[in-house]
Amino acid sequence: MELLLTINGYLYYPILIIVLLGAGLYFTVRTGFLQISMFGESLRVLREKPHEGEVSSFQALMVSTASRVGTGNIVGVAQAICVGGYGAIFWMWITAIIGGASAFIESTLAQIYKKRGENGTSYGGPSYYIENALGSRTVGVIFAIFLILTYAVGFNMLASFNMTDSFRVYDFFTEGKTSWIIGGLLAIVAGYCILGGGKRIIKATSTVVPFMGIIFVAMSLFMIIKNIGYMPTVFKNIFNDAFNFRAIFGGLAGSALVHGVKRGLYSNEAGMGSAPNAAASADVSHPVKQGLVQMFSVFLDTLVICSATAFMSMASGIEATEELAGAAYVQESLATVFGHGGYIFITLSLTLFAFTTLLGNLYYVDNCLTYLHKKRPSKGFMICYRIVAILLIFVGSSIKMEAAWNIADFLMALMVLVNIPAILLLGNQALAALKDYKEQSAAGKNPHFIARDIGIDDSKLDYWK
Repeated sequence: MELLLTINGYLYYPILIIVLLGAGLYFTVRTGFLQISMFGESLRVLREKPHEGEVSSFQALMVSTASRVGTGNIVGVAQAICVGGYGAIFWMWITAIIGGASAFIESTLAQIYKKRGENGTSYGGPSYYIENALGSRTVGVIFAIFLILTYAVGFNMLASFNMTDSFRVYDFFTEGKTSWIIGGLLAIVAGYCILGGGKRIIKATSTVVPFMGIIFVAMSLFMIIKNIGYMPTVFKNIFNDAFNFRAIFGGLAGSALVHGVKRGLYSNEAGMGSAPNAAASADVSHPVKQGLVQMFSVFLDTLVICSATAFMSMASGIEATEELAGAAYVQESLATVFGHGGYIFITLSLTLFAFTTLLGNLYYVDNCLTYLHKKRPSKGFMICYRIVAILLIFVGSSIKMEAAWNIADFLMALMVLVNIPAILLLGNQALAALKDYKEQSAAGKNPHFIARDIGIDDSKLDYWK
């Protein structure tokens, strides 16, 4: 595990810091700061209705948000603060703000190169635009394998661990026993939905995610109002620590900057290449529409949900220490107002977050398995794979914290290192689509996409012919 920790140290600084932030800044400038200029348009597009029986922009958003909005929004934020310092929150914000542009590019590309499925549905993702636009089936396969490992193994085990970790504050928790029981129950419930297939996943996440997010944000607002007098100190601590460059460069691997980027990436997934798999399933008249929706998802995840966790924890006055890293920090913070009820609320929240994360994650994996097989895998194969996925959820509940985070950090870094170069090479196509969208909108039209109009050879396309 020490070796993996060392590798991650080099991967995230300087490589991932430069790649993620650099690509995000590049696309932010090239898109004319669309995170701000087209934010209102992203909300309008979100309300559009799909054709009968097809996946709406909202449903695609919920699937991607189910993966983005997960245990990382609670435990990941708490871990970043306790290990990296209060300034990690600032760098999470920066990662989300500039990462919104990367999320727009990758999701727009996924829409352009998506495939037509059965009954008018669609599917796609980075593997498809890597193969069809860049002409490399090999690299597409490599990305698909990395995504499967990241989500079916790394992220699902981490989600299971994070949920189980919240039970450690209770008297009944027994190390080596209780975690297995809780993990088993989570695996059974998740398995019921997983074995039901993609339709059930979309239906479940569309219902649970909004409810889960609203309740959590409402609780955080209550905590902030309750401790409003301490909020100036919260912001002072965040900004002072974020720009404490002596501390940053004195131990960069463990700095607020690196932890903010790590947990920001884990939380919002911008540039990782995961959300495009959900984006490709949406029924829209123009690829840019889903790009805007996925940009909004990044903001929802980090600037709303993650900030809610940070503010309600820091406003409590509980000191962030490495001993409290994880669910314990948030639980102890809420306990200052709600007593034992604070523990229960976070446990319930993490249970819901873990559940939706698991479903959203495996939706992505299903898509990549289809890519590897060049068709929908056999029913027998999918059942076997899903049983393995359920077993990994069970095992993850009792894994060590360091192992859970290090495995997840390593695997998601591999995805980024394949996807970001791909979208940098193909970015001009997404930018051309954006220009086309703006021109049609300015003319008072509901934008419709014709590939030839932006110079794309439609012989390389399937859905948009």
